[in-house]
Amino acid sequence: MSTGTGAGTGTNGTGTNAKKLEKRIAIASASCGVFGREGYARASVDALAAAAGVSTRTLYNHFPGGKAMLFATVVTWTSGQVRDAQIAQIEAVLNPERPPRPEDLERDLVAFAHRVIGLMTDYADHFALVRHIHAEADHVPPEVLEAWTNAGPGPVSRALADAMAGLDAAGLIDVRGDAMLAGAHFMALTSHSIVMLSHYGVLPLPKDRTDHLIAGGVAAFLRAYRVG
Repeated sequence: MSTGTGAGTGTNGTGTNAKKLEKRIAIASASCGVFGREGYARASVDALAAAAGVSTRTLYNHFPGGKAMLFATVVTWTSGQVRDAQIAQIEAVLNPERPPRPEDLERDLVAFAHRVIGLMTDYADHFALVRHIHAEADHVPPEVLEAWTNAGPGPVSRALADAMAGLDAAGLIDVRGDAMLAGAHFMALTSHSIVMLSHYGVLPLPKDRTDHLIAGGVAAFLRAYRVG
């Protein structure tokens, strides 16, 4: 008797949990667009609920912490997607176990930078959120900023540092004992201008302009770090 009751409860519970998860995902997905357009401070709970096609009461049932909890969920979710895509590019082009030949180093670094920039188009909603995070850092709850860093930028920076350490070990560059800083310099030189000029991909730059900025950034990086 107890086994039968437990099984019945488990099945119902599983079904209920699946429906709750489905609803949470639907609310978060709809909210991503609202936050991307309005930012954190301007997005109202009413607008977020309307976009998801639910009442504000339903939104709070799924996200008791309200807007802050929903924003943290959206940012963490999208950051995880972009993190995985960025790390996949690092492993594909700058895998420490398969370092490029010296004569291919510049070509491969240029290719990697292009792939990273291309992700702004592939994940436009996420980068719209990031643009607002930087613009409204004083309004975004600190725990949300921490959740975003832990979900995305932190792991990506560490993966890039590992790649830089691999290039150092292969004798291609000299990171001078700070692979994390070398990775930060690479990203600053190859992507920062493009991110700023394109407003995080909202207004994409002409291809020749992007090519010029990336090539110049890689050349500057290699002048500072290349061995020989």
